[in-house]
Amino acid sequence: MNILDVLQQSGGIETMARELGVNESVAQAGAAALLPSILGGFKKTTQAQPTGLDGLGGLLGQLGGGGLLDSVLGSQPTPVSQGNEILGQIFGSKEVSRTVAAGAEQQTGISSDLLKKMLPIVAMMVAGYMAKQSGDNSGNGGGLGGLIGGLLGGGSKASSGGLGGLGSLLDLDGDGNPLDDIIGMAGKLTR
Repeated sequence: MNILDVLQQSGGIETMARELGVNESVAQAGAAALLPSILGGFKKTTQAQPTGLDGLGGLLGQLGGGGLLDSVLGSQPTPVSQGNEILGQIFGSKEVSRTVAAGAEQQTGISSDLLKKMLPIVAMMVAGYMAKQSGDNSGNGGGLGGLIGGLLGGGSKASSGGLGGLGSLLDLDGDGNPLDDIIGMAGKLTR
């Protein structure tokens, strides 16, 4: 099962579809097109931080940790400002978000305006899910850093071994290496 399946089963895709007034298949296609860039952004941010994965874990904890996913799944409208903060951290600028949305539009045929609305919601779902799976919503980053490292293929041998199969969430083609899927999708979006 990959991370898109997890977001579908958690109810996140359905909630996003309802909130944006689109059918669930459109929301799922949009999320599938946006996920590789979001995950690639997490990877890039991890490499750029002096404290690496633990710094990213701490950042996500500060932005809401597992509560990010709860915010999307809740009955109130999603507070997309939190998602935009995540995007600002992982992409660095709104221009990158626009480029990601434009690339996803070419891939899916979904309007870039709708994809731009999906971006912060998908970012919140991914970050919240990773924080919940790590069992670390306190913001100290240790468990979350290990989970992110394993999911993105950048963790230590110990972290990827203790994931209980979570590394396969990002392995879209099932070859055992999620990083090639993330890089391949990011490359398609920047052409």
